[in-house]
Amino acid sequence: MGLIREPKDIDFYVDPRPLTVKEQKLISDYIKADKIKNKRRKKFKITKNV
Repeated sequence: MGLIREPKDIDFYVDPRPLTVKEQKLISDYIKADKIKNKRRKKFKITKNV
């Protein structure tokens, strides 16, 4: 794993409050949907004929 550098002239602010149950569910649902989407993509690989 490489070093991640912070871009110049950009400040990052982190909100210290914990996530609500609704926010946690939204994130979880998004991750599940993305995993399903990626599995489909891997299953049906498109190859180029050269």
